[in-house]
Amino acid sequence: MSQSLHTFVYRSDVIEFVTVAVQTCLLLEHIEEQEKQDAAEKLLLYLPLLYQKTRAIVLPEEEPEGFQQQFVTEEDYNYISEGIKQMLGSDDVYLEVFVEDMRYSAEPVSAFISENLADIYQELKDMAGGYQTENLQVMQDSVIACVESFHMHWGQKLLNAMRALHSLVESGTLKNEE
Repeated sequence: MSQSLHTFVYRSDVIEFVTVAVQTCLLLEHIEEQEKQDAAEKLLLYLPLLYQKTRAIVLPEEEPEGFQQQFVTEEDYNYISEGIKQMLGSDDVYLEVFVEDMRYSAEPVSAFISENLADIYQELKDMAGGYQTENLQVMQDSVIACVESFHMHWGQKLLNAMRALHSLVESGTLKNEE
């Protein structure tokens, strides 16, 4: 057993990240069971913590060795996306300003909280699946791939979804509907 692998996958920052990732996945898997206001408020508690725990991870120098196994199927992704979409209804859509297309468009660009959160779910669940294998190399590679993907794309999606959810919660729109 490589000491550096063992040291990385069981570091407190990695364990905390994996814990928050799993809790976020569980919340998203059961989102349709919650009232819109409650679900949005829980997401606004989990998402900043997820962002913070992901940013706190210092990756090892070595590159991932193997192909990253995908644990989330298309059906899983669609289930999560649809659950969020049904829970939020018309509040799922928001105007996006942090996309390349916006620079050259006179028209607003729409985005969907459900798509952002389903994309994040896929990254987190794939990482958690790799972590559960208890194979140190797979565990490390899964965390590295997830954190690198955070820096490339899903970190921005998380912030965009948070911004839209924050606006919904703070405007009182969700409370007025219930």
